[in-house]
Amino acid sequence: METRPAVIALEDGTYFEGASFGAEGEAYGEAVFNTSMSGYQEILTDPSYKGQIVTMTYPLIGNYGVNDEDVESWRPHVEGFVVREYSPLYSNWRARRSLQEYLKMHGIVGIEGVDTRALTKHLRQAGAMKAVVSTLDLDPGSLVEKARASPGLVGRDLVKEVTCREPYEWEERRLDLGDERWRPASLAAPRRPDVPPYRVVALDGGIKYNILRLLRAAGCRVTVMPAHATADEIMALDPEGIFLSNGPGDPEGVPYLIETVRRLLEKRPIFGICLGHQILGLAMGGRTFKLKFGHRGGNQPVKDLRTGKVDITAQNHGFCVDMESLDPTEVELTHVNLNDQTLEGMRHRRLPILSVQYHPEASPGPHDAMHLFGEFVRMMEGRRI
Repeated sequence: METRPAVIALEDGTYFEGASFGAEGEAYGEAVFNTSMSGYQEILTDPSYKGQIVTMTYPLIGNYGVNDEDVESWRPHVEGFVVREYSPLYSNWRARRSLQEYLKMHGIVGIEGVDTRALTKHLRQAGAMKAVVSTLDLDPGSLVEKARASPGLVGRDLVKEVTCREPYEWEERRLDLGDERWRPASLAAPRRPDVPPYRVVALDGGIKYNILRLLRAAGCRVTVMPAHATADEIMALDPEGIFLSNGPGDPEGVPYLIETVRRLLEKRPIFGICLGHQILGLAMGGRTFKLKFGHRGGNQPVKDLRTGKVDITAQNHGFCVDMESLDPTEVELTHVNLNDQTLEGMRHRRLPILSVQYHPEASPGPHDAMHLFGEFVRMMEGRRI
């Protein structure tokens, strides 16, 4: 494989040299790491990674190529991709192209040959920080200055860059995997043919396709609306439930979405995931803060405070709701992260509202928490009775 030099430089002066294996160019973003052992295609196409340069801690990436089914949105959203070793040889019965071809197709800068263990340890100690990855400028000093001058994530509205432009109904089904046999058995409320679908509006802050697949599998007819949709526009569709999606960046950077959700709190059952969880926290009077290096990977232990059960979860977030900022007479804290004791889930004590900071839809990741889609359906079912 013919390669050319590439460099990733951090704002604190640290830099790593490697070789290009994606598109040629220069990209800016927050340097973060993901601990998943597989699932790089889902990670690349997760809109929550907009504004970030992702380092994979697993050392060999690309050996199963890229297929047309396992995407989580219409294109990759990472700003840059960093790996220890890229495999140009791939083997998978569904693969259509190599990871290198995919990155070049979408203009994503990729760098291999980096000591990703050293980079990850540095980010764990110093925290996530602004960075630049380049195949054009190879001068570390110049790149460090560029990283320092680049915009960070705090206060930025990245949601507007990944949300849909117009409302649409989700119709996709995985027919290639055999009718509906792909639907996980762990869904607590599978679709019943004798029950009309539940009408759900999903506010798109950067929604993943597998969330929409699982909502549909649980018996929902889903209309996806842009993040800038107003409460009146949403209620005009007469939904039975409202879903708040994942998405990138700082939740405080999207005040219009916070205000919309605040106006919807008393209207319908609400289920939020990741950014949606943070937006709910802000809408209910709480605060959010930036984590030192975030939670990203498919192996995060989360404890359900109601049952004592521990789920292994998929996560991808750099901000968190401050549990001390929520009114305990109104909001019940339901889940905590066992690694750092941060808030991972909550419920409203009076209203049919629940949210989690992690990703129960996985993709990639474990399926331990998929039952939450069933809980959302049961909240809507309770209003029909």
